[in-house]
Amino acid sequence: MELIIKNSRITQDIAGKITEFPKYTSQLMNLANQNAQGTRPKVVGQLSDLIQECPKKTYKEWVNWYNQKTPTAIDDATEKVYEMIQNLNNAIKQIDKALVRKWVEDLVLTKTFVGLCFQESILKVIAERRLVNYRLATSIEESQNIDGYIGDIPVSIKPITYKTKNMLHENINVKIIYYEKLKDGIKVEYHF
Repeated sequence: MELIIKNSRITQDIAGKITEFPKYTSQLMNLANQNAQGTRPKVVGQLSDLIQECPKKTYKEWVNWYNQKTPTAIDDATEKVYEMIQNLNNAIKQIDKALVRKWVEDLVLTKTFVGLCFQESILKVIAERRLVNYRLATSIEESQNIDGYIGDIPVSIKPITYKTKNMLHENINVKIIYYEKLKDGIKVEYHF
């Protein structure tokens, strides 16, 4: 038997209340908080540790204990998030339909294409470091798990998560270059 308990029910059972927010406001505050880092441990404390440290076990007792232990934390976090909300509000005022179109074009056309075609950049950078030429694989070579050549070395380019996928029964008999997508680029790992 499977059972799904909604978060709202858990919150109601434990805290005795459900806080409602106007439509979209919670999403905006979450975004502002991500940018402002208002609820990071350095601002509000390491909450998992504090909850364990709290000698009281009810929600009301926890709130009282936390507020006594960290008297400015909620206000400090509120200030950080509110300041970012004001920044977002100013940014929203700059968004018109033309800017939205430009953003959509960049996402759909540029970033998607680059994201799917970044293998050539990996090959090029490694080839430059090794002072050799590179080339992308032909369709026949691709069918043999070859994505390209660095000098005369055939290579396959795989995400770093490929290392942990034991269920894959692919037999790749060429050097493998692993990559990991980062916020501002890709991290590449190779051994040859």
